[in-house]
Amino acid sequence: MAPRPKTQPPGTDPASASARPRGRPPKAGTVTTGWVGLDFSRERALYANGLAPVAGADEVGRGPLAGPVVAAAVVLDPARVPQGLDDSKRLTRVKREALYLEICATAEIAISLAPPARIDRDNIRQATLWALASAVRGLPCRPAFLLVDGNDPPRVECAVEAIVGGDGLIASIAAASIVAKVVRDRLMAGVGAAFPAYGFERHMGYGTREHGAALKAHGPCLHHRRSFAPVREQQLGLFPATEFPVTEDLEVAD
Repeated sequence: MAPRPKTQPPGTDPASASARPRGRPPKAGTVTTGWVGLDFSRERALYANGLAPVAGADEVGRGPLAGPVVAAAVVLDPARVPQGLDDSKRLTRVKREALYLEICATAEIAISLAPPARIDRDNIRQATLWALASAVRGLPCRPAFLLVDGNDPPRVECAVEAIVGGDGLIASIAAASIVAKVVRDRLMAGVGAAFPAYGFERHMGYGTREHGAALKAHGPCLHHRRSFAPVREQQLGLFPATEFPVTEDLEVAD
């Protein structure tokens, strides 16, 4: 049997054809679709090609009317990949919290926040890309390859592959989505305690009917994104008392 590459981390098995897709890893900036099943096989393929460590990144909070965008970057230990990883929106709050603790105990993680002021200044896309890149830079180790959810990869100092729906397909990205979701939910619960009139701890800043009613009654607070149309127009008094554009979002769900 041929010796395994020295760059292979413990716990990988590149010799197993079922453990990873065939072929060379994609070039930096590649956008991928069509991955089947959530597992660690994409990371194993990269490790087998000498690319170590491999990080996953994702963000939570692009759509809300208030609060920050939270991005997380995670480098999973190949020998201790948590079981049950999935897109954070598919998990119950109890399961997310349990996986969050396990990820923090076994993986290297970094978190970055783009606050409302940055979102208003730069726009939501640029603020999100900044937060993702900052999270990757904050990792204790410098990744050789980054797997990121979506089709708009951040500019980082390593090769990167953007994977549409990656938070439901790739273990490292799913782990990042869980970390980002739990951190943001906890932050918004704290904001809710400081600003009880808005109910942030229940809707996490998304445009629910409850949030709309609070905006109409109290106007925006310092945590609102004033560049977002519902907040901007409410601040200008453009909404009739009985109307508010509601944007429900799956991120609100437990």
